[in-house]
Amino acid sequence: MTTLAIDNIGQLATGDPNTGSGPLGVLEDAAVVIEDGRIAAIERANTVDADEVIDAGERAVIPGFVDSHTHLVFAGDRAHEFALRMAGRRYEAGGIRVTTEATRTAGAEALRQLARRRRREALRAGITHQEIKSGYGLSVQSEELICQVASELTDDVTFLGAHAVPGEYDGRADDYVELVRGPMLQACAPHARWIDVFCEQGAFDADQSRAVLEAGREAGLGLRVHANQLGEGPGVQLAVELGAASADHCTYLADADVDALASGTTVATFLPATDFSTREPYPDARRVIDAGARVALATNTNPGSSYTTSMSFVLALAVRDMRMTVEEALLAATSGGAAALRRDDVGRIAPGARADLVVLDAPSYEHLVYRPGVPLIAATIARGRVEWLDPDLSRD
Repeated sequence: MTTLAIDNIGQLATGDPNTGSGPLGVLEDAAVVIEDGRIAAIERANTVDADEVIDAGERAVIPGFVDSHTHLVFAGDRAHEFALRMAGRRYEAGGIRVTTEATRTAGAEALRQLARRRRREALRAGITHQEIKSGYGLSVQSEELICQVASELTDDVTFLGAHAVPGEYDGRADDYVELVRGPMLQACAPHARWIDVFCEQGAFDADQSRAVLEAGREAGLGLRVHANQLGEGPGVQLAVELGAASADHCTYLADADVDALASGTTVATFLPATDFSTREPYPDARRVIDAGARVALATNTNPGSSYTTSMSFVLALAVRDMRMTVEEALLAATSGGAAALRRDDVGRIAPGARADLVVLDAPSYEHLVYRPGVPLIAATIARGRVEWLDPDLSRD
């Protein structure tokens, strides 16, 4: 068994307040020892003995980002739609059909290669764990294929057959819901851990969403909900009522929605890169945090409303436009994402946790927000493996 050490760390943000100072559990002059894909120990800098050592050069180290909401498996391009939206056209959920057409015709190997390329891009951006949704097939065969491809990249696959009503079911949304909660669910459940539904005007109403989620729960899947993206609606309160792990978007929240999130176990997952892309107002995270609810941040990587794998960009938006502190934003993108996936093995740097770490080309985690748009990821270690290493870092 070989050991890897990240040594000479100037600032280590462990994500565990019991380990160091402040909410991020910060330690100075530290080293992290990795063994068999797990954190074996946190030591003083320049005191460790390991088979392989990466000298962080007094740079900052943070937990790997946990991206709890992505749509990584798709084909096609919607750049023109984005350009039109920047020129004033409002976002509508119907654009999902455009991607569905391209995805259905792409073929398994093309989808596999496209998804792997995006996964590599995310690793270079410091994302060490991702949830991946289906939702761009909208047929039994295509949704099953997407779930299969996603399962090759993560163990947090979400079946999202209820993403939109496909064209062949125009005017027959209830019939499509029966397909989703019947044959489609049966085909996709073996490859998935979660089920999700787009509970929104123009997608699925409360009754249809409940039917999909309850069928998924009966099949042994955990629950997630696309909720309150385009306006106030029933999504958040439905998620809390059913005990969903996460209600995602939460752009428009009534007082009753905030109260529900604060009183339940459902994590409010914000996707500010989507609000940037769709020109929707940014959610008021401060209001939700102050009410006592748990929050997460995710990229929502997808071709129509958030084609980015930059969690650093998401953090900058959250701090500038959602009234979050830098510490709150970093926690939301690490341990918050883990909570939204109901995991305790990722999102923190502690003995026994999965060895997912990011070395920043900066002396402090604050630079992630202080220097927006600058690529500050010097190294990404996922499951104890070095997935990306800047040539300026020494590796002995």
